[in-house]
Amino acid sequence: MEAYYSCMRFMNQKVRITTRDGCVHVGRIVKVDCDNVYLETDRRNGTVTTSAFFPFGFGARSSILTLSLFTLLAIALI
Repeated sequence: MEAYYSCMRFMNQKVRITTRDGCVHVGRIVKVDCDNVYLETDRRNGTVTTSAFFPFGFGARSSILTLSLFTLLAIALI
């Protein structure tokens, strides 16, 4: 639950998220539900290979990355 509340507190802000397996993702939190955080990332940085959520209003340069709240290790504002 701590990851959920941290993500909610940083909603619509640019963050750096580190997962338990050591992957680092940078982007803006656009949505949080009880299982996942949805991070808007820039495709040009090469860190995004898939995306599962495409709401209206997002251009071709951005992508939404879905991360499980249970895999998050650290969240930092940047």
